[in-house]
Amino acid sequence: MTAAIIGLLWTGAQAADRTALYVSDAIVTGTGEQNRQIGFRECLSEVLVKVSGDFTLTGSTALAALQVQAAEFVASFSYRDRLEGVPIHDEQGTHDRPHDLTCRFDPTTIDPLLAKLGRKPWLSPRPTIAVLLAVHDQRRRFVLTRDGSESPYMADSLAVAAVPLALSVRLPDAATLTSKDLDFVHLSRQRPAELKQLATDIGAEVPLAGTLVWSDAARGWIADWRITENGREYRWQIRGVSFDEAFRDAMRGAARILSGNGAP
Repeated sequence: MTAAIIGLLWTGAQAADRTALYVSDAIVTGTGEQNRQIGFRECLSEVLVKVSGDFTLTGSTALAALQVQAAEFVASFSYRDRLEGVPIHDEQGTHDRPHDLTCRFDPTTIDPLLAKLGRKPWLSPRPTIAVLLAVHDQRRRFVLTRDGSESPYMADSLAVAAVPLALSVRLPDAATLTSKDLDFVHLSRQRPAELKQLATDIGAEVPLAGTLVWSDAARGWIADWRITENGREYRWQIRGVSFDEAFRDAMRGAARILSGNGAP
C-alpha cells in the first residue's frame, strides 16, 4: 500500500529531481555484511534502470559484471528496521530482522557506468502518463478508472508498477468517461489525437492506451499496449500473465520509448 501511495503521489516535479533518481532501496535480512552486499547489487541494478529508463539492462551480462563491484559504487547507505517498535521475540535476535537498505549513488559514478552499458541518463522531466485501459475479465467489460469499483486492486497495482521507473501515472475518472461516452468498445477505437485530448483532460501529457483481456487458453491475461511518441506509434503485447506483470510490462515499455532507448 505504501508503494502504491508513493506511485500515485510521484509528480512530474519529483520525477525531475535528479537526486531522487539516484537513490534505491532493497529489503535485506539483518545488517550483516553478506546480506548488505546482496542489497548493494540489487540497488545498483535498480538505480541504473531508473536513471536510464531502460529495464532491458537487468538481463545484460555487462551489468552482471558490474554488480560484482557494486559496493564500490555506493556513495552512502542507511538502514531502517521494518519491525521497528516490535520487540525481539525469538532466539535470532536482531540478525534476522528485515531491514530496508537505502543506497545513495553519485551521478558522477552512475552516469559513466551507464555509458559503459551503452545507455545515457534520462534526466529531462518525465511526463505524466494517462493509462486508458479497456478491461474484459471473466464476467464483464469496463474501463479502468481511479474512482471505479470494478477492480481497485488493478489501480493499486498500476501505481506500484510505475515506481521503479520514476513514472507518474493517472487514470481517468468515471465522470470524464461518461461525459465523453467512452465505454470498453469506444475507448478501444479512439485515434491517437483523441487519446491525446483525453490525456490532457485528465491532467496527463502522454496517453498509453491498452486492452486487458482474460484468456483461459493463455492461462492468464493478454495485454495489448499502444503509445505514440514523436509521430510514431508503438504497439506491443504480453500474454498469459497476471495483471501485475501486465502493468509492469506497460511501464517498462513506455519508459523505454519515452527515454529514447528504443522499442519495448
